Amino acid sequence: MAYTINDECISCGSCAGTCPVGAIAEGDSKYVISDECVECGACAAVCPVGAILAP
Repeated sequence: MAYTINDECISCGSCAGTCPVGAIAEGDSKYVISDECVECGACAAVCPVGAILAP
């Protein structure tokens, strides 16, 4: 199960640039994490608003 991004996301893109497998992309209203997520937690560590939740 992959990490998820909640509605607190401010679409800054910090997480996408940090993902080692490219599993994060810009969605319509927030960034989204695909099933390619390896659950490393790098994205959650850089999110300035704490919008990324562990599985």
